[in-house]
Amino acid sequence: MSSSDIFIGEVIGTAVLILLGGGVCAAVTFKRSKAYQGGWIVVAFGWGMAVLTGAYIAAGVSGAHLNPAVTIGLAVEGGTEWSDVPLYILSEMTGAIIGALLVWVVYYGQFYAHLTDPEIVGEPGAPTKSVPGGQADGPGPVLGVFSTAPEIRHSVQNVATETVATIVLVLAILTQGLNDSGKGLGPLGVLITALVVLGIGLSLGGPTGYAINPARDLGPRIVHAALPLPNKGSSDWSYAWVPVVGPLLGGAIAGGIYNIAFA
Repeated sequence: MSSSDIFIGEVIGTAVLILLGGGVCAAVTFKRSKAYQGGWIVVAFGWGMAVLTGAYIAAGVSGAHLNPAVTIGLAVEGGTEWSDVPLYILSEMTGAIIGALLVWVVYYGQFYAHLTDPEIVGEPGAPTKSVPGGQADGPGPVLGVFSTAPEIRHSVQNVATETVATIVLVLAILTQGLNDSGKGLGPLGVLITALVVLGIGLSLGGPTGYAINPARDLGPRIVHAALPLPNKGSSDWSYAWVPVVGPLLGGAIAGGIYNIAFA
């Protein structure tokens, strides 16, 4: 596939992934949303369907990596050329930023209603209720629409959780999901991957919110930091390295396991 195929497929596919995935997070977060307080099962199913849609759109063009961890896993396994890795990751990050911006556009009114609601942000000048004690480095009241955060902050555990969950994802892709060329997802592989993401969310997503994708977390976190949202709080940069490092480790380890055990 050409460089333009990789760029177009990964940008569009990842943008759709983040639009639908971030969209379900927004839907259950905002008080003025019809899906308000829909719960974790709704979020997990929403992300599964986001992967299904974004990957089907991109599979025939770029192979539908949509995730730097998948790209690294495929490069270690040998299906993707290392020379293509930077373009894949750049395209995935670009798509993630576009998708997060589209979530803001779609939920524009809900963002402002939520962030100006006294029950959410308190009186003017008060710390947000989502940040215990008003800590400046904690997540803001709508950061969960964009990025992940742990329930218990423990760097080793948080990295381990993201690493293990990503190993499951990438191993499933490498063993069950690749197309005939071995460079990306095939039609059946897209469905399998979406179901695996749903399973990971339901089973392993509780501790950290299962980023399992550096672009999915870092791209939208950049958008959260850049958007002129009132009372939005911190973008929690002290945690931002975890959902990047953990999934990248997981992708590389999964590629190595595949080569040892399955190749």
